[in-house]
Amino acid sequence: MTTVTTGGVDSRGLPAVLTDPKSILSKRSVYFDYDSYEVKTEYKDLVTAHAKFLTENRQFKMLIQGNTDERGSREYNLALGQKRADAIRKMMALLGAREEQLESVSLGEEKPKNEGHHESAWAENRRGDMLYNGEF
Repeated sequence: MTTVTTGGVDSRGLPAVLTDPKSILSKRSVYFDYDSYEVKTEYKDLVTAHAKFLTENRQFKMLIQGNTDERGSREYNLALGQKRADAIRKMMALLGAREEQLESVSLGEEKPKNEGHHESAWAENRRGDMLYNGEF
């Protein structure tokens, strides 16, 4: 098993490569278009990098949280959030991460990144967040 812990670990036991702002692995959000759960091309390298990390570090698990903006019913947003989280999870599994390393849940509109009520705020809230064990 390869371990990517050069550079030490933080207080949660996460390798520095996951928290170093210069590392692609420090980015943890995939943003989606309105009413969509397709992983956009601009986020495929990010998802690929996290999948590679999980493939090389089987001891890590990831929780993927699907989020939506406030528009739509609660039920619709919970379903859309789940589809977003599942899209990221499926992509990672296809890239080699093990299913038992991945969990996907929907938060719907309950955990906004931006509390505003306008398009730029909604765009920040339409996302999937990737958290490693120690962060959830």
